[in-house]
Amino acid sequence: MKLAIRHIVDNIVWTNTGTVWAIWSLKTQGSRYMAERTREELQHRITAMVRSLPGAARLYGLCARTDPGEVVAQTLAGINHRRRPYWAEVADAQLRLLAGQELDAPVEMHRRTLWLAVPLEAGGARAELSAALASAWGELSAMLGLPPAPVPAHEVAEYQQHARQLLGELGGGLELAPARPAEIVWMHQHALARGLDEPLLAESERSTLRGSRLVSGVLRAPSHADLGQVRLLEGGQDQDEAAPVKKALRARIRGSRKRSGAAVGRRWLQVDSEAGTSYQAQLALAEMPRKFTAAGADFLAALDRMPFGVDWVVDLKLVPTEKVIDEVTKKKRDLVDQADQYSAQRATGLPEDIHDAAEDLGDLGARASRTSVEVEVQSVTVMTVWGATPAECDRRAGALQARMKGGNYRLVRPVGGQEELFTLTLPGTATPPATRQYVQHHLGEDWAMHGAITGHAFGDPTGAMVGFSQDVGTITPTLLDIANAPRANASASFGIAGDLGGGKSVLLKLIASAIVDRGGRAIAIDRTKRREWATFASSAAAGRCQIVDAAKAERSIDPLRVFTDPEVGTRYALSYLTVQLGVGPMTEHGALLKAAVKQAAAAATPCMAEVLIALEQVAAGEGPRALRAASLLEWLQVAADEPLAASVFDPELPPLDLSSDVASDFVVITTSGLTLPPREAVTNPELMRNQPLEALIGRAVLYLIAAVARESAFTDPRFTLLPLDEAYWLTSSAEGQALVDEVVFDGRKHGAGVGLGCHDVRELGTSTGRGLLAYRFLSRTADPELAARGLEWLGLPADDEELLRMVTTNLSPFGKAERAGEFLARDPRMQIGRFKALVPNVDRLLDAIFTTPEDNDAVAASPALPTPTTAGSTR
Repeated sequence: MKLAIRHIVDNIVWTNTGTVWAIWSLKTQGSRYMAERTREELQHRITAMVRSLPGAARLYGLCARTDPGEVVAQTLAGINHRRRPYWAEVADAQLRLLAGQELDAPVEMHRRTLWLAVPLEAGGARAELSAALASAWGELSAMLGLPPAPVPAHEVAEYQQHARQLLGELGGGLELAPARPAEIVWMHQHALARGLDEPLLAESERSTLRGSRLVSGVLRAPSHADLGQVRLLEGGQDQDEAAPVKKALRARIRGSRKRSGAAVGRRWLQVDSEAGTSYQAQLALAEMPRKFTAAGADFLAALDRMPFGVDWVVDLKLVPTEKVIDEVTKKKRDLVDQADQYSAQRATGLPEDIHDAAEDLGDLGARASRTSVEVEVQSVTVMTVWGATPAECDRRAGALQARMKGGNYRLVRPVGGQEELFTLTLPGTATPPATRQYVQHHLGEDWAMHGAITGHAFGDPTGAMVGFSQDVGTITPTLLDIANAPRANASASFGIAGDLGGGKSVLLKLIASAIVDRGGRAIAIDRTKRREWATFASSAAAGRCQIVDAAKAERSIDPLRVFTDPEVGTRYALSYLTVQLGVGPMTEHGALLKAAVKQAAAAATPCMAEVLIALEQVAAGEGPRALRAASLLEWLQVAADEPLAASVFDPELPPLDLSSDVASDFVVITTSGLTLPPREAVTNPELMRNQPLEALIGRAVLYLIAAVARESAFTDPRFTLLPLDEAYWLTSSAEGQALVDEVVFDGRKHGAGVGLGCHDVRELGTSTGRGLLAYRFLSRTADPELAARGLEWLGLPADDEELLRMVTTNLSPFGKAERAGEFLARDPRMQIGRFKALVPNVDRLLDAIFTTPEDNDAVAASPALPTPTTAGSTR
């Protein structure tokens, strides 16, 4: 195979045909779920970039192979796995899953990468002469095995300056980064080894190799000869047909029709290289709809939803608007002549295609005349699929053609033209003349609707693998690094909304356990009667957790015993007592309480029981102060004698240990049995006085629980997450709402976040508070009104019928266990995507993370990679 690459310096490629290209990598933007305004803004940016391109360009959309080890390395980034053996255990389970060991089959994973290549025009006669000589030398050196023609230093400097100038002129504000020499070589290697064990792009992104260097004022290149040591065989040859002589003799005596039919059927390209034999099918876009809308024209972005990888390349030729208008005028005259001829020869009138052509020309001329900066894009689009065998390659090509045909896009797989289309997919190659028969004509703003830059990114580049994307047909892991959000100046708080059984609790537990295993801390408030969070913590973090039952009083949450700082303990003890007794801190009773708390804090064994003793001592005296102390003692004794308050007043209980580096990794405070007064009672003293005793005790104990959680989260140097499932129970009370608001508003500064689970986004608290949640997850929500509010919370249109149908019926559909745990979500980068949660195949996590009562064993055995059909489902 003839090699196009001659020299590479930075992102500039000198070719053996004399053309010099500059190549940049692009980042995908937006998503299939973006709002109409966001879509329009993205299309404006793409249109601006297209209009600012010179006369030609080429855009590549390549599927870079993702290695399982690469994904696991991202989950371990920033984590010392030797010091975090529990996270290393999770990483090992994920590596086995991604490597296909549990499926007995390899897993196909890739990520979409975009590359823009622009030919740099020669500057003057000297540069044109150099290009012509390089082209001639390229032909000669290929035959004689000579090194590539050298490039003088002044020419290198000129093209580097030209590339920088072109980058500054490219409009649109798209993120363009100069490609590394190793990345450009990877583009070539990828094309040769599709479907094989191709080099990893991640290695090329860090490599400093493959670039040419200036030696004595002349550019000298490392050898790229290995890139051209490839055999291209049009139609290929099955391995079982190559050896048997008898089969070859029988094929020779067959009829000519049968032989030609077999040749026509072999529409693939066999690429033999050092990596092995790759079977590829090249498909050219031959026809597309005359009219389309912005929401339905992103066919290039839709290719990612195929259950296999699809590479594409678009060869662009840009024609200025003046030439477009002249061409339209000429075609109008030709059309008038045709119409006159038809009128003279036919009495039935003009054919419909004449009317359609006239309408198209009129629209094109009017739109091209609107602005002088508009261009016509003459594009050739080639798509490539591949397979381990010719049969698999054929099946994939047929599936792609069928999918595109459903949208009125016609793809052709030319016999005898596979090699020319393949050549177009290589970097730095000249456009084969035969490909011009597939040219499609569009204005720049129309071409921008094709979704070339639209991505499907959701999640973080590193972090815990919580599941797999459902916006991409192949396996694409979804990573979340919530603990890193504060270091990136974002909130680490998140909310999960959805129906019962939609997977909220599983995802919340999955995130919490990942934070604990990765070196953080979780303090959960569990209100369920089953104590599911206590059970989960005991299994997932055995030996690293503490369980506090606020109702059964198994551990003490006495602030004078829990907090090591006496001032902090005194402050919270006094606040607890004023809430419990309903006295103002600035009253005479409040002053007496403060003195008693200080005396208790100064005792040999500080505890809340010492407050009763201090009040007894004052009550034993005489005068008004003694009477007030006696009243406080009597009121406080009523609460202290109740079992619900034993976790505060019983000095014999072991205290919650928040200072331990190990035993306090996962703290669960269960509140089953505690009742709360209604929110209205907080602002109505008369209503508050008439509340049942258990409600008054529950309110005070909840305040203390919130204080423990808040203080621990804000003072621990580790990242601390507060998982609060069934958030309505907390946000319906003033004390619970205060805890949520404070962590949401101020948690970023202290390396803390709150995770809220709810059925309706209104249960997440104040509108401002839920608006500050950086990560947002929406599960199945069958009620259309609740689903609409959830979509609006994600930043999506609440009245979009397709989105509403997805949320109400096509997220974790009822009765389909294999679809459980599907979410529509948004991250701090405003990226919206759909993914399916997946629990790692680790027994300590699987044993207690699910809450389905009668089918727990079946659900626990369900973790597996999604099938291509599920992963590639459309909304």
